[in-house]
Amino acid sequence: MNAQETRKGGGYAVFPRAEAVIGLWIGRFAGALAVLGGAVLTLVTITAVVSIIGRYASRTRWPIFDGLGPIPGDFELVSMGAGFAVFSFLAWCQFNRGHVTVDIFVSWMGPRALAALSTFTNLVLTFVVVLIAWQHGLGLHDKMRFRETTTILQIPVWWGYAGGMIGLWSFALVSAYTVWRSLNEALGAGEPEGDGA
Repeated sequence: MNAQETRKGGGYAVFPRAEAVIGLWIGRFAGALAVLGGAVLTLVTITAVVSIIGRYASRTRWPIFDGLGPIPGDFELVSMGAGFAVFSFLAWCQFNRGHVTVDIFVSWMGPRALAALSTFTNLVLTFVVVLIAWQHGLGLHDKMRFRETTTILQIPVWWGYAGGMIGLWSFALVSAYTVWRSLNEALGAGEPEGDGA
């Protein structure tokens, strides 16, 4: 397979078949990670609601609520779970071109120019995400080395950092793929209209 092959819709592309296959699997991976993040966020929400109800019930003096109270370490569980969930959504958002754009500045551009601009911005984003993931990894290393734990549940703090690493490196992987996808769109028919990937 040549580095450039004729692409459907005109123009050339860099390994378009490979990009399509890899894009399919990267999309599935990013979607599965987002679903996992959604499940964790749902559990975190339920934990917060049950804890709030328990806290309120414990302040009433009704005998039926004796023994109820907040979930121990609810803040620790919510902060770690919500952090993982937020990081796990980033790859899916990037894959589906869901990040914020200022359309007023690019509305005059054609599909190929938009794709070229997307190639540049995706390249910059990939660099920034790799830098953030690398710095996050240094923080993870420090948390593991100092064996820091949460105050109430004594959960190792590095667990939360490790969850963030999964999301960040997944985001970096998807961002790198979107550079390839945007480059092929710039060489070919241009960026598709609408929100589809």
